[in-house]
Amino acid sequence: MTLEFETVPCLSDNYAYLVHDPATGATAAVDVPEAGPILEALKRRGWTLTDVLLTHHHWDHVDGLSDLLEAAPARVVGAKADEHRLPPLNLAVREGDRVMIGDEAGEVIDVSGHTVGHIAFHFPDSKLAFTADSLMALGCGRVFEGTMPQMWKSLSKLAALPEDTVICSGHEYTAANAKFALSIDPGNARLISRAQAVDAARAKGEPTVPSVLSEELATNPFLRAGDPQLQAALGMTGADPAEVFAEIRNRKDRF
Repeated sequence: MTLEFETVPCLSDNYAYLVHDPATGATAAVDVPEAGPILEALKRRGWTLTDVLLTHHHWDHVDGLSDLLEAAPARVVGAKADEHRLPPLNLAVREGDRVMIGDEAGEVIDVSGHTVGHIAFHFPDSKLAFTADSLMALGCGRVFEGTMPQMWKSLSKLAALPEDTVICSGHEYTAANAKFALSIDPGNARLISRAQAVDAARAKGEPTVPSVLSEELATNPFLRAGDPQLQAALGMTGADPAEVFAEIRNRKDRF
């Protein structure tokens, strides 16, 4: 039996996630921007919180933790490299470690770039990856603390996951990301179709995350830095994909 999950909107444009193992009753929250919506979702589902998985230290991913733990005590898991600036952890993990949620093992992946010490959690049996502010729907996080080559390496790790992996990212930025993507990849038919679907979903107030990795590989410019068509559109034919990625990220930062 695979994990069940729920997307939990928080703050103005953040997402947390609940992950539930029906076999054991174990339930994890992935990131805690604020406690209220997570507690409401737990109550509605009838789930008991057992774990909290933190991806990185930014306030809009951890600030609700103390209130959540006061109402629903749980084991807190986060990156060893980020331990000095995360809330107190019960389990500090590194790339290659496994985190059990009930009977299913999640793989820890170092996706530094947005921050140094950012991690993602991949549950291969359930085809779920919680990527927060590394790989995002039609985008990626700004490179605040790491380097461009480091971020490209991190995205390349995620791009190598099975294409049917569901990508659970941390923000509702997809409409803005789509506008930028179209500005550098206007002839991409799948991107055009996806951008239209994103606009329709947002017009109805619906989330545009999670997404599927196959869709990101076809439409997300930050994963396509090695694609000859996109390189040509940028005037960078034959360039190192890491350099192309840096150009795309810099253009997005100015967009």
